[in-house]
Amino acid sequence: MITVQHLTRRFGPRLAVDDVSFHLERGEVVGFLGPNGAGKTTTMRVLTGFLPPSAGTVEVGGHDVLRDSLAVRERIGYLPESVPLYREHRVQEMLVFQGRLRGLARAEAKRRAGLVLERVGLSERARSLIGRLSKGQRQRVGLAVALLPDPEVLVLDEPTSGLDPLQRIEVRRLIQELARERTVLLSSHILPEIEAVCPRVIILQRGRLAADGTQTELLARLGGGNFVRLELAAGPDGATPDAAALALVRARIAALPDVTSVEARGGEGDFAAFEVRGQGALAEGLGRLAQREGWAVRELSTQRPTLEGLFARIALELEPARPDPAQPEGSLEGAA
Repeated sequence: MITVQHLTRRFGPRLAVDDVSFHLERGEVVGFLGPNGAGKTTTMRVLTGFLPPSAGTVEVGGHDVLRDSLAVRERIGYLPESVPLYREHRVQEMLVFQGRLRGLARAEAKRRAGLVLERVGLSERARSLIGRLSKGQRQRVGLAVALLPDPEVLVLDEPTSGLDPLQRIEVRRLIQELARERTVLLSSHILPEIEAVCPRVIILQRGRLAADGTQTELLARLGGGNFVRLELAAGPDGATPDAAALALVRARIAALPDVTSVEARGGEGDFAAFEVRGQGALAEGLGRLAQREGWAVRELSTQRPTLEGLFARIALELEPARPDPAQPEGSLEGAA
């Protein structure tokens, strides 16, 4: 349904999107992730025909976004992060106006406005001024505008940005309903939303494709596997451990037969934390070791990789080395 090949977008000397390629099948729901400045919004704007690519090709439903832009826009519903609504318009008036801009006859625009308002749960607010709606309701109006042409593809950029928890739940539920019928590309900084809605995830980092696959595949391949978190006061008689004591604790843990790696992970207050990886029943072995050594244990738990942890690993591991403070800054930040 969407094919992106070697997409590159520059803003003057700044490279915002760098040789990105991916494909979305009809009916797929895909999360689009990346830190600020990774190139997500720029990519979405190219997909929806609002920006031309500097190089590469983008096709939606077999139509090229440059050569057949109108056909692409007919197939896409786009909700930008900042929803462009006329606050002095009434809700239905705004939708009919948007329908007319899309070439619908007035009667058809009114019919479609009624249908999409019912779909997003705003039929009773059809006569309300947009400026008097809550932010969550305005987001729903933005979704209604995106749904007006009955699109095959929905591109949603931060659809729950700035909403309170209850409003986020309402909009998330609505997106899940819409995703049953359409191809959806969803960008969000709220990772539990992506985990709940999107089986597949694409991650950008500094304009390049850093990861692409189902959540299960990515967590298995890049998440680092399960590990045991051990948090303790490891000094004599439970006292705050010094560097020598911590080194001794780490050596004792590493000596266990099933342990393959031990990493210090800071800690809080008087406690130190370790991330322990290996095979077998690690938690049981660590528990016996702590009891034998007399360590005061605050936490001993098996941790499984999460999308949030994977996102952090990719963002940090692909981050280029920071320049020497004594040297002049020469890097450019990527566009959003």
